[in-house]
Amino acid sequence: MEAALRHPVLLALLASGFTWGMTALGGAMVFFFKTINQRALNMMLGFASGVMIAASFWSLIAPAIEQAEKTGGPLPAWLVAAIGFVAGAGFLWLADRLMPHLHFDHPDAAPEGVKSHLRRSILLVFSITLHNIPEGLAVGVAFGAPGGFATWEAALPAVAVALGIGIQNFPEGAAVSIPLRKEGLSRLKCFFYGQASGLVEPASAVIGAFLVTRVEALLPYALTFAAGAMIYVVVEELIPAAQEGDHSSTDLSAIGVIVGFTAMMVLDVALG
Repeated sequence: MEAALRHPVLLALLASGFTWGMTALGGAMVFFFKTINQRALNMMLGFASGVMIAASFWSLIAPAIEQAEKTGGPLPAWLVAAIGFVAGAGFLWLADRLMPHLHFDHPDAAPEGVKSHLRRSILLVFSITLHNIPEGLAVGVAFGAPGGFATWEAALPAVAVALGIGIQNFPEGAAVSIPLRKEGLSRLKCFFYGQASGLVEPASAVIGAFLVTRVEALLPYALTFAAGAMIYVVVEELIPAAQEGDHSSTDLSAIGVIVGFTAMMVLDVALG
């Protein structure tokens, strides 16, 4: 069992398999529900936002600064973190402009990105797929400690990242599959597209883990890159989607953010 800790890429693949599985589990809700209650959706999306915000700092930015200070280098640790963070947000901003997609909170709006003749159902899936890339990267770089982990206890902070992202993937899977019913798709197809939106996470995780195991100096940049991309997703997609409905519904999204942030903070600190 201890030998597995020396294969961070394999650990990243297994962990991201869990996060994809949670997306699939959320997508399976289409077999039980025809619609999502707006208040419940706001609460779930707020929770997902809180988890991602907390994970960005506790699991990515703080360890990146610590790693940069430990290894030293020509740049101060704070600048390393800032460069990676801005690069991650910039990557998502550029991808958002280029990749054709629809926002799942406004599926009837005009498609964004380059012009495409793809079906609206595919464009909806592309939206979540795009935003799952940084989540997969976060898992990958968290498990991509050069040389692996010495003990299972040392791997617990990375486990916390995978658990937190996996938990918040559940409402995202449901938020993809259930609205697709309005597009006239069968429940089976809705589930297929819902779980497919999470398949990019294992691929992103493997890439992230592979890169940081090969070039140790990339680790702090990769950690903050994932954090910047995740925060961009929260601000650009999740929080606006969680603000739909009346005032009481939007209050629930704020409560969800607090609960999600607290849960991820406790999880990360307790396991870290």
